[in-house]
Amino acid sequence: MKILGIDPGSVCTGWGIIDYINHSYTLLSFGTISPKNELLTQKYVTIFDEVEGIIQKYQPDCIAVETQFVDKNPKSTITLSMARIAAVLPGAKRNLPIFEYAPLKAKQAVTGSSKASKEQVQKMIAVLLNTDQNIPFDASDALALAITHAHCARSKASLPF
Repeated sequence: MKILGIDPGSVCTGWGIIDYINHSYTLLSFGTISPKNELLTQKYVTIFDEVEGIIQKYQPDCIAVETQFVDKNPKSTITLSMARIAAVLPGAKRNLPIFEYAPLKAKQAVTGSSKASKEQVQKMIAVLLNTDQNIPFDASDALALAITHAHCARSKASLPF
């Protein structure tokens, strides 16, 4: 099962894709999408286009995305929501199953602690995926979401795989 993890953001969207076979993870690729456009609408188009290209290249079976974040500032919440929509729409267009996980659940799944720092998540992702590559924080968060889904899919026979 190929799982695309996405950590959406209007400034930087992290992504990572793993192959999960026989209780084992293989890192296929990862990266970040950092739109340079000043207009928010163009940033959303860049996110959409980049994720669409990732899906076309790697053909994931599903997407794991961070749950909706609600900030005290309504404008920030709306901006992040729009980035999230831009990131998941390419998968929705292809009828890919999309699963949502809270950041605390992803931290718990990969480090054993829901209070883990970004550095701790990054280090555990490298260990779990057996890589010495320098994975940016946003991409390691996305990979944590993909691994979280692998854990959940393993324990739920009712998922569509």
